Amino acid sequence: MPEMIPTRDGFGKGLLELGQQNKDVVVLCADLTDSTRAGWFKEKFPSRFFGFGVAEQDMLGAAAGLALMGKIPFACTFGVFASGRAWDQIRVSIAYMNLNVKIIGTHGGISVGEDGATHQAIEEISLMRTLPNMTVVVPADSKEAKKAVMQAALDIKGPVYIRLGRSPAPVITGDSDAFKIGRANTLREGNDLTIVACGAMVYESIMACDELKRQGIKARLINMHTSKPLDKEVLLLAAKETGAIVTAEEHILFGGMGSACSEFLSQAHPVPIRMIGINDRFGESGKAAELFKALNLTAQDIVKAAGAVLEMK
Repeated sequence: MPEMIPTRDGFGKGLLELGQQNKDVVVLCADLTDSTRAGWFKEKFPSRFFGFGVAEQDMLGAAAGLALMGKIPFACTFGVFASGRAWDQIRVSIAYMNLNVKIIGTHGGISVGEDGATHQAIEEISLMRTLPNMTVVVPADSKEAKKAVMQAALDIKGPVYIRLGRSPAPVITGDSDAFKIGRANTLREGNDLTIVACGAMVYESIMACDELKRQGIKARLINMHTSKPLDKEVLLLAAKETGAIVTAEEHILFGGMGSACSEFLSQAHPVPIRMIGINDRFGESGKAAELFKALNLTAQDIVKAAGAVLEMK
């Protein structure tokens, strides 16, 4: 079993490095300093940390102002509040003006578990992906999360939304593994079909690939950690070479990463597609593993989808 570390920990570690490298990096948090791991930055650089209490809209507005003053603000809170409650401020004050604000939504997806449906953000990719100028990243593990935070600050001039999780997640990448926002990573080679996954579903897809291999099916696996901009080159090549696609994400099916893949391929190179995700419902309270099973987000569900899409080839 791989080492288990929450992706939000990667955010905390990335902030500490950025704080040491660049004095213009500042952090804003809405009453969830410890939960988001922003507290690590606050302890080291207290003069560059700003707490806003339960005032997410004010926080994003202030982040816009700090960006206009040349700072690199990281505004963080639970994903359900960052992407939903402050969406208007993100749209008008940040995305419309193409400001250099980095928005961190932690506790994304149903892996929040017992916090229940109100705190399980399942729509962030949809809400953020529709905004012009916005980059959307969903790291697969804590190491990718750290790399995404570093690159968002150092390499991208404009708004970025990074979705992170609460629960410990398998560490499946290494410190030296390639990671570039906007460029997908092919984790497994295969020509029978392609599985495209992001976030927590990358590990589930690895297990699905292992099971498919035992069945004599060679599945290619793409870690599509960036939902926007989508890596169209890698996706198009996979569609042409394997002829069938399964997408997997811990997110509602409408407007997510799977939708982005389907939108592109329907015009560029139509192939059979099956999408694994949350099907038009809210989550509920329960342990993360139980919820993944109840909402059909397991490796076995990916295997079943692979069988269905292969029949369509």
